[in-house]
Amino acid sequence: MNWFGNAKSWPLVPLKDISTLKRGYDLPVSQRNSGNVPIYAANGKNGSHDDVKIKAPGVITGRSGTIGKVHYTEEDYWPLNTALYVTNFHGNNPRWVYYMLQSFKLDRFVEGAGVPTLNRNLVHGELVPLPPLPEQKRIAAILDAADALRTQRRQSIAELDLLLQSTFLEMFGDPVENPKGWEVKKLTETAQVKGGFAFKSDDYLPEKNGVPLIRIGEVNRQDFDGDKIMHLPIEFIEKYDRFIIKDGALLMSLTGTIGKNDYGNVTLLKGRSEKYFLNQRVAEIKPNKSIDKNFLFHYLRNKDVKNMLVKNDRGVRQANISNKDIQELSLIVPPQYLQNQYAMISKSIELQKLRLNKHLLELDTLFASLQQRAFNGEL
Repeated sequence: MNWFGNAKSWPLVPLKDISTLKRGYDLPVSQRNSGNVPIYAANGKNGSHDDVKIKAPGVITGRSGTIGKVHYTEEDYWPLNTALYVTNFHGNNPRWVYYMLQSFKLDRFVEGAGVPTLNRNLVHGELVPLPPLPEQKRIAAILDAADALRTQRRQSIAELDLLLQSTFLEMFGDPVENPKGWEVKKLTETAQVKGGFAFKSDDYLPEKNGVPLIRIGEVNRQDFDGDKIMHLPIEFIEKYDRFIIKDGALLMSLTGTIGKNDYGNVTLLKGRSEKYFLNQRVAEIKPNKSIDKNFLFHYLRNKDVKNMLVKNDRGVRQANISNKDIQELSLIVPPQYLQNQYAMISKSIELQKLRLNKHLLELDTLFASLQQRAFNGEL
């Protein structure tokens, strides 16, 4: 049985004879030299080096850690040992192979209770319908054109983010250097910081019909209605009412991994529910009347402000920010009318982002459908 349909009765060929996968190579950070050769790990680009290990084009996917993502490069590169790379395309079109591996859902073959791993030997024998080369090129061209639309939309969203940041700097100056000489206060003088509760995973509901629980992952992904969010019984509201937060809350993730951008992140809660539970290691920051929430949100998003906060992190591998760290953070306090002006601008831009994100979601859905039809032989 093969994963794809086969409407055109293409020959079924083992994956290893279409795109042979091989483990990448060790390259400790201490042995990397300055250069332009991209290094690929399981989750994508992971720095650069001055030595080429594999000639382009390249198709890389995860072997350990992040499984299922597939990356394509037209540059000579170095695949790390956490990745698998295609060492032989057997004359097939590399772009077709790239899209085929995406659609093949390699995460179905994950092993390991701790760190997820992918054993190439588990997938090498899987049968894949193999179209002739001209058909592969035709499919890849159709998917390239569709994917280009998604790329354009992502670029537009990124440009709006840059516009928000540049507007903030233009109106208020560098928030750390404070060249405009705004009044500076400790955040504890202008806002309350509330931590979450250590809810037990045993209490998670199998169906999504309770109260959604906001954990670190939801803050970092900024996804409050997706499949990964857990729910707790509605009956918990009375007992844990101190840990109820409402839509629109300003949140920060407090724990992550040293060296990664997975903590100290802020978001404004925008979901479909009115109420949520706040889990441990997530903080709600509630400004008083002197500080506009949108202004504070974008202040805390500034990379220099975030660096000022996370430099106090504790731990060797796991990084932790305490509520006190947040309370002790210095905050510039521009006049209220300027904060309000910025809030109006940011809301307008966020509305445009919302529309673009909605369109991107539609494009993602259409692209997934197109991919499925392409590899089922239905295009």
